[in-house]
Amino acid sequence: MRVLLVCGLGAAIVLSGCRGTPSSADPTSAPPQSATSAVAARTATVTRIVDGDTIDVRLGSARERVRLIGIDTPESVKPDSPVECFGPEASSQLGRLIPVGTEVELVRDAEIRDPYDRLLAYVFRHSDGLFVNLSMAGDGYAGVLSIAPNTTFADDFRAAVAQARGHRFGLWGACPNPDSLFG
Repeated sequence: MRVLLVCGLGAAIVLSGCRGTPSSADPTSAPPQSATSAVAARTATVTRIVDGDTIDVRLGSARERVRLIGIDTPESVKPDSPVECFGPEASSQLGRLIPVGTEVELVRDAEIRDPYDRLLAYVFRHSDGLFVNLSMAGDGYAGVLSIAPNTTFADDFRAAVAQARGHRFGLWGACPNPDSLFG
């Protein structure tokens, strides 16, 4: 089944998938022009997958921890917290989308860092423009985490998650009470 999600900024990202094993966004997708017009994308190299919504990168000569904006995945490595349903699967999926050594484009929103000093970014795979945050949401590995003022793609994430939930992709079909993961 092919589902076309039209981004609120006019860019189109195509997600394709089948029940239970959705695939990632169309590799011809590129960072939306409007997403990169105000703030230039920065190229970085993935050095570690921390969990399903956090990566470590090399950005120039610096090492940075990056939190993917707009999505939230079940916990898999949070200290003093249990591993949540589909947490390890979300981490593995992020690792498949952007394995260590992958070049990515980091596009920021209104705020540069979160309270934990992580860079906040929309992440696009450099080789083909895959919008990683949106792919994680649309393939059922993440819920929406919309925190103002970093909401440029909030409507797109909500639409992608609604589609994944409706088709019971990923955690929406695997976890007994998926809404409790994002309370």
